[in-house]
Amino acid sequence: MSILKRGMSGAPVKRVQEKLGLDADGIYGPGTEQAVRDAQQKHGLAVDGIAGPDTFMALGLPELVLLRVGSRGDAVKQLQQDLGTGADGIFGSGTKKAVMDFQTAQGLTVDGMAGPATLAKMNSFASTVTEETVKKVEIREDEAHFESEAMPEIKGTEAVATAEPEAAPEKSIWGKVKGWFS
Repeated sequence: MSILKRGMSGAPVKRVQEKLGLDADGIYGPGTEQAVRDAQQKHGLAVDGIAGPDTFMALGLPELVLLRVGSRGDAVKQLQQDLGTGADGIFGSGTKKAVMDFQTAQGLTVDGMAGPATLAKMNSFASTVTEETVKKVEIREDEAHFESEAMPEIKGTEAVATAEPEAAPEKSIWGKVKGWFS
């Protein structure tokens, strides 16, 4: 998952809510936003109420991490260090190419986005993103109803509904999210 913020809904939101001890309805509203702010404050992260890769990692939800062009933060810097590129914490075209080269070398799907399957193969993510993490991306039975919902598209600072991608990815949280950016 690239980011979650107010107005979005779905299985990833539900997982964040569960981790934060909230009523897990899958809707990112003001209560979820405030709980995310509180968690960010507690973990020494930038406090903005938007759950992104660094917040997911701090909450113990590495299965929601999706690093792609435009991603920023410590998780991106860690990825760049593993790839041996300039570690500035900003995922740009050079990082994308390095990810694609890494994915090719590892026999992974080559898409230039670093999700759990890619991160699980990296040295510095080995203790937090494991093969077990990769299994956690599968949609659970209590999340299946979110599969029929339109997917949000990020435009500026707003989330807007769009149709699902033409070729639906495998039934997984990350696979579906990846489809938003393909």
